[in-house]
Amino acid sequence: MGRISISCLFPASWHFSLSSHVLPRILQPSFRQLLLLGLVVCLVGLLYLLFFIGKGHTSWTKEESHFHRHLARVTNVETTDTSDPNLNYGLVVDCGSSGSRVFVYCWPHHNGNPHELLDIRQMRDQHRKPVVMKIKPGISELATTPEKSSDYIYPLLSFAAQHIPKNKHQETPLYILCTAGMRILPESQQEAILEDLRTDIPVQFNFLFSDSHVEVISGKQEGVYAWIGINFVLGRFNHAHNDGQAVVEVQRPGGGHQEALVRKRTAGVLDMGGVSTQIAYEVPKTVSFASPQQEEVAKNLLAEFNLGCDAHRTEHVYRVYVSTFLGFGGNAARGRYEESLARNAAARNKLLGQHAGETPASPLLDPCLPADLEDRAGPPGGPLHLRGTGDFDRCRLLLRPFLNRTGEAQTSLSGVYQPAIDYANSQFYGFSEFFYCTEDVLRMGGDYNASRYAQAAASYCATQWKTLKERFDYGLYASHADLHRLKYQCFKSAWMYEVFHSGFSFPADYKNLKTALLVYDKEVQWTLGAILYRTRFLPLRDIQQESLKTLHSHWRPGFSFVDNHYLFLACFLVVLLAIVLYVLRLRRIHRRGVQRCTPSSVTWLEEGLITPPLPITL
Repeated sequence: MGRISISCLFPASWHFSLSSHVLPRILQPSFRQLLLLGLVVCLVGLLYLLFFIGKGHTSWTKEESHFHRHLARVTNVETTDTSDPNLNYGLVVDCGSSGSRVFVYCWPHHNGNPHELLDIRQMRDQHRKPVVMKIKPGISELATTPEKSSDYIYPLLSFAAQHIPKNKHQETPLYILCTAGMRILPESQQEAILEDLRTDIPVQFNFLFSDSHVEVISGKQEGVYAWIGINFVLGRFNHAHNDGQAVVEVQRPGGGHQEALVRKRTAGVLDMGGVSTQIAYEVPKTVSFASPQQEEVAKNLLAEFNLGCDAHRTEHVYRVYVSTFLGFGGNAARGRYEESLARNAAARNKLLGQHAGETPASPLLDPCLPADLEDRAGPPGGPLHLRGTGDFDRCRLLLRPFLNRTGEAQTSLSGVYQPAIDYANSQFYGFSEFFYCTEDVLRMGGDYNASRYAQAAASYCATQWKTLKERFDYGLYASHADLHRLKYQCFKSAWMYEVFHSGFSFPADYKNLKTALLVYDKEVQWTLGAILYRTRFLPLRDIQQESLKTLHSHWRPGFSFVDNHYLFLACFLVVLLAIVLYVLRLRRIHRRGVQRCTPSSVTWLEEGLITPPLPITL
């Protein structure tokens, strides 16, 4: 036989031939081993490139891209590009008790992914400062002159209008939301102020504004908006990105036999101001009630809402518990405590004929003040003279009755209903006094540790006031800490500890509280949550446009064969299998050729090329 020809139509039509004299040399065992080793090395190398470099690099790039995109949203300090036609704008006016502020927000077109929310951020001016303006006093001061309400709000809207391109005014939603100052007014006065705004603002400005865009929001709404804003900044609503954060199992609305949803764990919020204390957190599972009365109360404390643009999708449905406790802020609690001291001292003095607290020479001992600090409480005409003993544990015991706990199941301060918290899988952020109490003097802001905090607070309380004053003069405390903070740090430390552990029933070994003043070095306002919730349906337009683009596109632009690692690997294995089959076929062909060459026909080769005699007939 002369040559062996091989043809193949995959991966393309090709043909080659080998001489039978060459085959034995090619198929020597050493070469076969080398060929097999080479194939194994190539396969291992390719797998390494695909999974360790290709896939790993791709996932790292995606996570890195998501991380930078997330940080850009919350910490971007670049000037907003008002020439960008893809940029949208929104306004929220916060009408508070002491004044009103306008916040300008902006966001690009939605990316068309129904799983993601709008990428809202605060607008920044040419100096990279947030576009915010505040005026005083609060709008509630116009209760007797409601016709001046639109004139009062005009400077804020005029300021905002200057920063938003005119061609965008008509599609820029404007929301005017009033809080505590307006809530205390009679309903008739509230409505008179709101009606003046509804009537005059559409005449003065061309913003997207309707009657429902101006209202007095409840404390529950304000708490929900604050919870939304903080979790949005923390990136807890980005379920599509797996960045290693903790998850929680959520029972879908409606219950039934639907499968539980697993998504990122949201953060709860604790906020203690001077007058009130507020708590807000997600309740992922359906709650049970001890009585019908408790169920009725819970309806006013639980808010269920959908942040997504599609009402049929439940991945952005949240059930949030929000409760505000008036009189439980740091300053209000101190006032209630001093009133109690004065009443008890007066009763005791009358009963025992004593004069404790009536003069500086016979002060009433107060364990909630630093050691030897002299203070006065009550009206100037008959003040109560106090002297601190700095006993932190004693102070805690004295403050516990002021929590008004009832001892009923699933209740907190003043016996208010509180759903169970999964302490093992939860996280809370503490703002205002939760941060000031841990950081201003004790310098322990951030991750909260109950035992270390209690030790530091006890040590501070027991320190002589003279020593504390010297430390303050040397600047050893936070820059914004003042003498008022130093005087009442002992009391507020004990009050915060009791509210957190005895009031809200957080265990002493709870490790997932982070006290903070800012989130990503920025103050997060409830107005961010308000505009995120109220513009939640806007992505529908961009999603529909994205769907139309997909229908008109038959092939993904910029698609690369190598981008699909699994398809590439499958093709490589097919080619490798084809090569192996070809080599095996060559070996079989070679063996058949050897078998056809019988010994009698090649004897003359083995006998030294001696040709056998051939019969010749003449």
